[in-house]
Amino acid sequence: MHTDPQPAANVTHPGGMNASRVLPTAARDHLDPFVVFERFYIAPDQGFETHPHRGFEIISYMLEGEMAHDDSLGNEDVVGPGDAMRVTTGSGIRHSEMPAGGACNGLQLWVNLPRELKGTDPGYGEASAAELPTTETAGATVTTVVGEGSPVELHTPVEYRDARVDGEWTWTVPDGWNGFCYGVSGSGTAAGEPMTAGEFVVVEGGDDMPLAADGSFRVAAVAGRPHDEPIRQRGPFVE
Repeated sequence: MHTDPQPAANVTHPGGMNASRVLPTAARDHLDPFVVFERFYIAPDQGFETHPHRGFEIISYMLEGEMAHDDSLGNEDVVGPGDAMRVTTGSGIRHSEMPAGGACNGLQLWVNLPRELKGTDPGYGEASAAELPTTETAGATVTTVVGEGSPVELHTPVEYRDARVDGEWTWTVPDGWNGFCYGVSGSGTAAGEPMTAGEFVVVEGGDDMPLAADGSFRVAAVAGRPHDEPIRQRGPFVE
């Protein structure tokens, strides 16, 4: 089963940063194991200054521009288009996310940590665009951000694809998992229904999601194995 395409919510963060958010919103809560998914936009004079997190893992995948990361573990890094950054907040970490040399935007995913790993040591990792495996099919070019072949590893089984569809491509969510597709750019159809950038569909485990492009259609396809535990988000903390 899957939902029909529906628009993501427009969100403004403190400091003025805008985002196109799939979850959580007033219309849709968390989707186990996922806490947050959004496309963020940071202007040159904005940024997420140093702030705390704990209880989950973050994947930031850059689309345009560069973002500088600085954290309480001593890590300093700059990620650009096609690069991925993983932050395990675990028992607690402080970090900042600031534009590096101009405006930037990307996709950010928060993945809940299971109860027994809430106190795990925090950590950081980065993978360049060249390190993320990319495959060509008859109808799409697909990059694996998280999943088989990717150096980005999480405590939760997750498959995260960046698919540039120029024909047809079918994505399958593993049995028992939860998933969603988000339109990054262009337009097309999802299971025959019109879908465009800024819209998403939620897909249940075991279901196929056929995607077709109207010229070109870029989508993020994300699925994960649920923990079957309540997700208790309190701002930047997930208890």
